[in-house]
Amino acid sequence: MKMKHAIVMIAAMSLAYNVQAQSVEDGIKMYNYEKYQTAKKILEPLAAANPMANYYWGLAELQMGYKETAKLIFQKYPLHNANISGVARVNFAMGNATEGMKIANDLASKAKKKEWEPLKYAADAITYTEGGDVQQAVTWYKAALAVYDNNDIRLSLGDASQKLSGGGGDAMNAYDKVIANDPKNSLAYSREGKLWYAARRYDLALENWKKAQEADPENPLPYRDLADAYSYTGKYDMAKKNADRYMELCDKTNADYERYLYILFQSKDFKGSRDLALDLLNKGIGKISFYGILAFSQYELGDTTMALKNAVIYFSKQDPAKVFPNDYRTYAKIWLANSQVDSADMYFQKAVDKDSSNTKIDGYRDNADVLREKHWWLKSANWYSRLINDFPDKAKATDYFYNGFTLYYGHSYDGATNAFSAMRNKFPDQPSAIYWQGRTAAAIDSDVNNGLAKQYYTDWLNINVAGYERKPNDLTQAYRYLMVLGYNTGDKESLDKYRELLRGINPADPVLKQIDDAVKSGATPKKPAAKPTTKPAAKPKTK
Repeated sequence: MKMKHAIVMIAAMSLAYNVQAQSVEDGIKMYNYEKYQTAKKILEPLAAANPMANYYWGLAELQMGYKETAKLIFQKYPLHNANISGVARVNFAMGNATEGMKIANDLASKAKKKEWEPLKYAADAITYTEGGDVQQAVTWYKAALAVYDNNDIRLSLGDASQKLSGGGGDAMNAYDKVIANDPKNSLAYSREGKLWYAARRYDLALENWKKAQEADPENPLPYRDLADAYSYTGKYDMAKKNADRYMELCDKTNADYERYLYILFQSKDFKGSRDLALDLLNKGIGKISFYGILAFSQYELGDTTMALKNAVIYFSKQDPAKVFPNDYRTYAKIWLANSQVDSADMYFQKAVDKDSSNTKIDGYRDNADVLREKHWWLKSANWYSRLINDFPDKAKATDYFYNGFTLYYGHSYDGATNAFSAMRNKFPDQPSAIYWQGRTAAAIDSDVNNGLAKQYYTDWLNINVAGYERKPNDLTQAYRYLMVLGYNTGDKESLDKYRELLRGINPADPVLKQIDDAVKSGATPKKPAAKPTTKPAAKPKTK
C-alpha cells in the first residue's frame, strides 16, 4: 500500500510540475514574442518557485526599461546560471560594459566539459545587449552546440552572427538549421524575413514572414514586420492590414500605439489617426510628432481651424532637423486654408529651402500648383516664374503655360503676354501658347476695336497638327472675338464668317444673339457689342 501511495504522490508531483513547466513555457513564449507585459503577468507568480520563471520575468522588466527592478529580480537566484547572466545584462544595459563582460566571462568559465548552460547564458548576456564582445559570444554558442545541439542555442547564434560585420550568411545558416529541426518555428521564420528584407530581397522576406504567420498565427512579430515593410515601400493599405492584426495580438504598449499611429496616418486613415492622436495626447502619452500627425489629419478632414492650432504647437516645439520639406508644405497648405497667404508663402519657401534633393524643382512646382488650385493667382505665378528662371533646362511646357495662365487670371496681362510669348518661343509645337496669346490680347483689347488678338486667333484656327483638337469653349472665345471685331470695324466678311461658325457650335450663344439683334436693327455700334464676354472668366478678386 505504501508503495502505491508513493507512486501516486510522485505522479501528482510530476503533473504539478508539468502544469507549472507549461505555464513557464507560455511566459517564455510571450517574452520571445516581445509581449513583455503578458510575460510578466505569467511569470511573476511562478518566480518564487522556479528560477527560469524568475529569469524571464527579470528580462521582461529589463526590456520594459526597469533596470533596477530587473537587477533585484535576478539577484534572488545568485547561483543560477541564467540569473547570473541577467545581472550581466543589467550591467550592459546600464552602460557598464566592463563589469558586464567580467560577469559573462566568469559565468562561461564555470562550464565543465559536458556543460553547455553557462556558455549559452554568458553568450546571451552579450548578444541581447550592447557593449560586449560579440565574437566571444559566437565562440561560446558554438562550444555549447558541441555539447548540446539545441534550437534555442542556434537561434541565439544566428542573432549574434547578425551583429557581426558580414555575419548575415552565418545567421541565415543558423536559422535554416532551426527550421530544418522544427518546420513550425515561427521565430526562425521571422528572423529570416528580417534578414532577407535587410538584403532587399523583399520577395523572400515576405515569403518568410508569411511562413512565420502560418507556423503560429498568434505570433505578433511577423505582422509588425510586414506592416513596417509595407509602410516603407509605400503599400499603406497592406501596412494597415498587418498593423491591425498586430494590434490585436500585441501588448498594446505606448511604442505599439506610436507605430500604429504612424501607419494609420501613412495609410491615409485620417479619422483613425486623428482619433488615436487625440486619445494618446489626452492621456498624457505622446511625442511632439503626434501634434503634427493630429494637425495634418485634421487638415485632411477639413477641420482647418484646429489643424492650424495643433500645427503651430508642432512647429514651435519640433526640432527643425526633424522637419521634412513636405511637412513645411503641408503647414503652408494649412495656413492657406485659413486664408493666411503670406504665412503660407513663407512656409512654401521653407519647404524648398529644406529640400536638398536633385528634384528640388518639384518643390517649386508643388508650391505653384497648390496656390493655383486655390486661385491665389499671382502668388502662384511667382513660383512658376522662379521655377522657369532657376531651372531653365528642366522647366516643362506646362510650367510655362501655367505661368502665363496664372498671370492672366491675376489680371497681369503684360506679364501673361510675355509668359505666353516665351512659351511659344521655347515650345513652338504647343498650339495652346498661340491660343492664350490671343486670349491675353483680347483681354487687353477689351473694347474689341484694335484687333490685338486677331492675328493670334487666326493663326491658332489655321493650325493643322495631326491629333490636335480645339475645345468648343476655346473656339467660342475665338469666334466671339473675331465676330465682334468684324461688327465693330465694319468688316462684314469677317462678321458673317464668324457668326456662322459660332452658330455652328452654339446657336444659343448669348453674344451671337446680341450681334444678330444688332444686325437686324441696323444699329451702328457705338460701344463694343460684347464687352462683357471678352474679359477673362475670373473671379473679381486678384489674389
